[in-house]
Amino acid sequence: QVQLVESGGGSVQAGGSLRLSCAASGYSSRRYCMAWFRQAPGKEREGVAGIRSTGAAIVYADSVKGRFTISQDNAKNSPTSSLQMNSLKPEDTGIYYCATRAVSITTSCPKSLLPNDYDDWGQGTQVTVSS
Repeated sequence: QVQLVESGGGSVQAGGSLRLSCAASGYSSRRYCMAWFRQAPGKEREGVAGIRSTGAAIVYADSVKGRFTISQDNAKNSPTSSLQMNSLKPEDTGIYYCATRAVSITTSCPKSLLPNDYDDWGQGTQVTVSS
């Protein structure tokens, strides 16, 4: 069973930066899609960024383009996804989750960052941006 553990959340002022990490274990396949989602209080969970295990097929939500960067490090037995968040805004506040789904060699990662497209989730890490 895949286990995902997020880290790196915290509180920053607007304009600041944070780097989130998601450590994954238990993959039975070396091909997977990884994505970051966030959920603000009273709002639905929304997709932020996605990437394939190869490091390709990167997608971003329009609201974070140019500010956030997703990356993938496939160290042996310990793949890690990172989300570098710069120029943070108060509206970026929320709980950030990483999520993953296994894919075949011929399957593309979802271009639309929808929660239902992902099977395994981390517990989340809080990001708070103050004005």
